[in-house]
Amino acid sequence: MMETALRIDGVDKFYGPVDYGVHAVKKLTMDVKKGEIIALLGSSGCGKTSTLRMIAGFEAVSRGQISLGGRPVHMLAPVKRNVAMAFEGYSLYPPLTVKENMAFALKAAKLSNAEVEEKVAYIAKLLEIEDILGRYPSSISGGQQQRASLGRALIRNADLHLLDEPMGQLEPQLRAVLRGRIKHYIKERGLTAILVTHDQTEANALADRIAVMEGGVLQQFDTPEMIKERPANLFTGTFVGEPPMNVFSASVTTSGESVSFGLGDGVKLDYPASAFAPEVRAALGKRNRVTIGIRPYAVRRADDGVAAKVAVNQWLGDQTHIAADFAGATMVLVEHDRVSLTPGETIRIHLAPKSLHVFDAETGVAISHGDQLA
Repeated sequence: MMETALRIDGVDKFYGPVDYGVHAVKKLTMDVKKGEIIALLGSSGCGKTSTLRMIAGFEAVSRGQISLGGRPVHMLAPVKRNVAMAFEGYSLYPPLTVKENMAFALKAAKLSNAEVEEKVAYIAKLLEIEDILGRYPSSISGGQQQRASLGRALIRNADLHLLDEPMGQLEPQLRAVLRGRIKHYIKERGLTAILVTHDQTEANALADRIAVMEGGVLQQFDTPEMIKERPANLFTGTFVGEPPMNVFSASVTTSGESVSFGLGDGVKLDYPASAFAPEVRAALGKRNRVTIGIRPYAVRRADDGVAAKVAVNQWLGDQTHIAADFAGATMVLVEHDRVSLTPGETIRIHLAPKSLHVFDAETGVAISHGDQLA
């Protein structure tokens, strides 16, 4: 079993009086294993940056405990936690060159000049900033400052590396290249890292596990594959995935022979009962209404499917995105070939039972994925 590097136990963060101020993080509990890369993923204001800053020590914990390497650290000053952090706002020392900024912690740790030179050169090459090492922060671009800040964090020998939107200012091509390099660097050295991002592509590319947050609450903490294929609730299902999951409110009826979902505009989806496990049929039989979701990649055109009217047909260079009017709402489907369809044209689509995600209509909690219980 992997050793636990970081433990967050029942942590609350209030801005203002406890129980009366803004409740930014709510009873957060999670364990991070040694050598893991974890992404905190969510929209602006979801609590991910507050969580990162509490781990680093720049925000006080209102309630709960944070332990690093088995020792409680939530009451310690940031300098005593042995945590390296790349800030979203860069926070480079203005009087120091990029090279001096990156070398600062190494010199404080009393490494030899030769070791400092070697490490700085390696990280600078990794992040493609060799040509700005002699320049000052005020004379370089925001993207260069961001890479310098990231390099200053990665170069440190710390118990935990915290990366706050570390590549948000970089152009897409460079960002894609650096993601692979950074992940290899972290994994090769067995470092433990937590990444804050609103970019799900970045989270999927870098993280071993993703913690999806919304409204200060941890919605799901799992591998990228599990979050995509078995979302814990409707929020996670619709937040993660591009294009987003198609969602429809539906009535549900079950019998010994069939399971039927009634959607808007009189659309009905009928499936044989055998398409769902008995426990799924039992769970659905207890409800009158549900919310069903299906990923755009799982929607198929078929001659025996249900009619839909094309609204938009977009070729994106490597795939086609089709938006169609379906059951009083919009159904998006993705195909890898270029498709000749015009707005107003009727297509017929098939939703396979194995591709359906069913959620409770009131709570949004997942009921089933395909033919199995959630």
